[in-house]
Amino acid sequence: MDILEFLRRTLLTLSALVGLCYMYQTVYLILPFFKRRVQDPPAAPPERRCAVLIAARNEQAVLPYLLDSIRAQTYPAALITPFVLADNCTDDTASAARAHGAVVYERHDARRVGKGWALQALLEHIRADYGWEAFDAYLVFDADNLLAPDYIEQMDRAFGQGYPALCGCRNSKNFMDNWITAGYGLWYLHDCAHLNASRHRLGVTCACTGTGFGFTRQLLEQMGGWPFHTLVEDIEFDTWCAINGVRMGYCAGAVTYDEQPLTFRQSWVQRTRWVQGGLQVSFRYAGSLLRGLGRGSLRDRWGCFENLTLTLYGYGSCALTGVLAAATALLAAGPAGAARCLAVSFLGMYLGLLAVGVLTMAREHSRIPGTARQKALCCASFPLFMLTYIPIALTACFRRFQWQPVRHTVAVGMDALSHNLTKL
Repeated sequence: MDILEFLRRTLLTLSALVGLCYMYQTVYLILPFFKRRVQDPPAAPPERRCAVLIAARNEQAVLPYLLDSIRAQTYPAALITPFVLADNCTDDTASAARAHGAVVYERHDARRVGKGWALQALLEHIRADYGWEAFDAYLVFDADNLLAPDYIEQMDRAFGQGYPALCGCRNSKNFMDNWITAGYGLWYLHDCAHLNASRHRLGVTCACTGTGFGFTRQLLEQMGGWPFHTLVEDIEFDTWCAINGVRMGYCAGAVTYDEQPLTFRQSWVQRTRWVQGGLQVSFRYAGSLLRGLGRGSLRDRWGCFENLTLTLYGYGSCALTGVLAAATALLAAGPAGAARCLAVSFLGMYLGLLAVGVLTMAREHSRIPGTARQKALCCASFPLFMLTYIPIALTACFRRFQWQPVRHTVAVGMDALSHNLTKL
């Protein structure tokens, strides 16, 4: 067998394997369009005591608006306690938080940097001053978030169905500012409206995306605090849940509005951190995920399988398939053949991502501000935004792992945001 035939057979085998590993994504994309009648859980008097956890670093410009949106919740204010950890701040974040009714702690630690360490410190303060048993549920947000008025009410109802962990729907404060913010916004809505909605419907564990999630006191005690300190503590938490058979639910009615980076440079820095954090999680939990494929229920095994496909091992297989395809085309038809192969590959990726964007826009158009022209341009630019992950991933592998904050400047409240949405 010559080298070309070997490459062809290897490419065919690997392509089939990758196709099998990601076929479920197509099911996730289509399933939410099939309606089903869902009976709402019976209403119950609100009685869960909720601790709101916010790790903030130099966020005095946006944090007050989050705290105001917490104070404006339809859920009884007496059952909500917002906690802020002012983490290595050099501005007046702590004072701003106190002025808006939060319980504030401050941390100055230049060695253990990042949101994971900040959440751990905040939970340790709460245990020392209140006791974890003082609260029934813990909700995690970023300082730039805004909460829909019924966010905590919706989460309370979902917790009442027995979920130990929940994630809400993540929308954007500055969705249509430019093609970068639109790309983020459309991806987060796809992640919620297709991926998590389908997972929830199929009864498998969902995944939080950085902010707008919560867990019960019982799960907090099982975790022993917040032991997740990689660059992507949310993905690490998701992975831990999958390995330990913890089913995270999805609460579509609990909507969080998040600020997206405005410049490509900010986006590059942020997504580089995400890729590097993904590598950390991939190496740290590979053995546990593989062992998880062989134990527990089918739903538990599925959580481990999906985590493997959405980390280094799944994406690495896709990258290897692309390299083999280019090498095969180069040997079979020379540089021109390799160039055609790459062009067809990128066109296929563009069209596939365009389909994801269009389906997301069709399903979630009422949650997306903007004119019809803006929404069409959003769909057209979405694949380009996603394809920039390729150079980001390549360069991230050769840079030093470090956490860098993203500056937030979109200082608006829920009143202004609601006004924009009601004009749709």
